[in-house]
Amino acid sequence: MLRNRLYYSIKPLLPLRFRFAIRRWFALRKRRQVENFWPIIPGSEVPPESWPGWPEGKQFALVLTHDVEGNLGLDRCERLIELEKSLGFRSSFNLIPEGEYKVSDVLRADFHARGCEVGVHDLYHDGKLFLSKAEFTRNASEINKHLKDWGAVGFRSGFMLRNLDWLHQLSIHYDLSTFDTDPFEPQPQGQHTIFPFWVPRPSNSVQASNLKVQGSRISSSLNSQPSNINSQPSNCSQPSALSRAGYIELPYTLPQDNTLFLLLREHLDIWFQKLDWIAKNGGMALVNVHPDYMRFNGEPASFRTYPAELYRGFLEYARKRHGDSFWQPLPKEAAAHLLNARLNRAKEGILSQKTNLL
Repeated sequence: MLRNRLYYSIKPLLPLRFRFAIRRWFALRKRRQVENFWPIIPGSEVPPESWPGWPEGKQFALVLTHDVEGNLGLDRCERLIELEKSLGFRSSFNLIPEGEYKVSDVLRADFHARGCEVGVHDLYHDGKLFLSKAEFTRNASEINKHLKDWGAVGFRSGFMLRNLDWLHQLSIHYDLSTFDTDPFEPQPQGQHTIFPFWVPRPSNSVQASNLKVQGSRISSSLNSQPSNINSQPSNCSQPSALSRAGYIELPYTLPQDNTLFLLLREHLDIWFQKLDWIAKNGGMALVNVHPDYMRFNGEPASFRTYPAELYRGFLEYARKRHGDSFWQPLPKEAAAHLLNARLNRAKEGILSQKTNLL
């Protein structure tokens, strides 16, 4: 959109407080217009075709993700991890490869040692990743280098800007750049589902007929796959033969923390109500929380931070209200579960075709 191009071109020239005031004005104005489809959009509770359900018969999934935008956020990650661990949760952290902080081997190893996942968050986080396909292709090469170096299998773009077809240029198992409904984002079109879904490569949609054409190559690849992709090392960066034909999209389904608490100045009730609705319908409650915008005890109040106790309150509510009824995977584990289900269906399809030929 031309408006987005203009905004991200002049954004570095605008004072932070002024940018925040503009965003808040637009958000409050939009809030009055979207009551019929935010934070819940009717119809998004319908599962995708051939939905496999969650492991171990769990009712729904709760996935915690964090985008680390700057040094302030990076400094708060340790306290955020400890907050989650104290309540029995774990999460993934999406780091900017070429942002204002350095993503070193030591830093990534520290996240992994604490039981977290590390994903790639954009490249520069400047809002310009999708300005043109040629520019994206050049940047995709750099992003893939970081994915390989980091042993990462997941990606999220900056500002939730996206072109799902272009993302096939990335060597990923999953993407996190969409949402079910979020009219407050610069690219506000939602996916209208609270479930993960498969994004096939446009020229290589994996259907049974295509599997038959690919023949023994796919069959051999399927037979060589481990029975559970989760058994692969955490630093595995090479997608399976099937995931190279597409990727899993994991949309966030709970409002982002900065939108909820800073722009709209809403309360936890919205998170509570949406979580309960997702649980009732067996979907995926995926939240994106930014340590950059959290304020821990001892830190001064700021117009761009909210008390970390709000996030603690959400986690405590999830545990108290829903107990052990939810699966709490890292994003790579959620994607692996769905890739495994797809691999199994593909393998069964090949076997049935061979049987029919006998």
